[in-house]
Amino acid sequence: MNDTPGWAAPGSEPSDDRDRHRDVPPPEGAKGSDQDGTPSKWSKEQPPPGQWSAPGTAGPASSGSGDGWDGRRTRAESGQAPQPGGGWGGDGNTPPVAAKPGVIPLRPLGVGEILDGAVSTLRAHWRTVLGISLMIAVATQVVLILLQRFLLRDSVDVAALEDPSATTDELLSAMGGALADSGLVLLVSLLGTIVATALLTMVTSRAVLGKPVSLSDAWRDARPQLPRLAGLTLLLPVIAIAVVAAAMLPGVLLSLATGSDGAAALLAFGALAGAVVAVWLTIRFSLASAALMLEKQGVVKAMTRSAKLVRGSWWRVFGIQLLAQLLVGIVSSIILLPFSRVAAVITGESAASALDEMVVTNFGWTYLIITGIGSVIGAMLTLPIVAGVTVLLYIDQRIRREALDLELARAAGAPAHGTPPPSPGG
Repeated sequence: MNDTPGWAAPGSEPSDDRDRHRDVPPPEGAKGSDQDGTPSKWSKEQPPPGQWSAPGTAGPASSGSGDGWDGRRTRAESGQAPQPGGGWGGDGNTPPVAAKPGVIPLRPLGVGEILDGAVSTLRAHWRTVLGISLMIAVATQVVLILLQRFLLRDSVDVAALEDPSATTDELLSAMGGALADSGLVLLVSLLGTIVATALLTMVTSRAVLGKPVSLSDAWRDARPQLPRLAGLTLLLPVIAIAVVAAAMLPGVLLSLATGSDGAAALLAFGALAGAVVAVWLTIRFSLASAALMLEKQGVVKAMTRSAKLVRGSWWRVFGIQLLAQLLVGIVSSIILLPFSRVAAVITGESAASALDEMVVTNFGWTYLIITGIGSVIGAMLTLPIVAGVTVLLYIDQRIRREALDLELARAAGAPAHGTPPPSPGG
């Protein structure tokens, strides 16, 4: 473990998937020695489990000689123990206080602390964070505006989609063109998200340790992993789409063979079942990007690490990710809506049609530029939140399972629990 944002696991096997107890008492009957015969460092009076200080309380943190980011040692295994005489903090009753060298306290986090940590990263490193977000948002929007103005506006036969008398071939052709154009817009946005995720992950990792980071530092640490992150980011939606398509295939085949109502029901059921499985897989692999960047893993290994960390906590990870996406969507809508209204008033164009929004046709330069400015502002504020929540969820799961806070405290230079701070004269 080092104090750089590239938190690569030192071992060939990053960690196992067993939950780690945060404070493990000595085995019964072991008074003077552990089971392996080594002298015991545990006092008879153990602290009550799970009693941590209130969020945001400053204080000393644990430090240990654990095996690092591979998470193979707990506090008990690393030799950390209460002070002689049963004193945690000196009086025997005070629970250990988690250090907070950066944007989060080094202990298991609550939902509010994860969201607050993402926002705190934006506040503490606003020059770097907003610089990254602004640069990527502007580049993405410029490409999208050019595509929408010169390539996409005439590529879809909107009239066929709105014409009740259109033939099946015309409808299929129009829908195919609309999906292709939407896919191109999504691809451009996805490429921008990849770069933003890579850079902002490095910024958040340093913010956790309370260390400064510049744009050049983030780029230097993130650049070697960008190709792998791109592969991972493109692979995950492909897997989700493949799962839904495979689930719908029996209904499609039956519909082609018989055209009965049962085929339509089977098709709908397959789509629903495939969507459920796709969501489950998406959450299961939702921490893969953080594992890939911070542990310097490959694509498959990062997906395996994410699956291990999410196992047993799927609903919690799902709830936090869903809440973050809802908040981001609300913020984006609040920011973009005034720009859309102003653009509509100035140009006389309207984005009320969902179809027009999907295929982005018939919009002039003024409308595209004004709404693009709103999109840039929204992305500046939402990209750091999305990336920060994912990184902090990853760190939280490793703290809960692998006592990662010991290594984080050591990397941040925080003293151990119960260790008095050095005197001013010492």
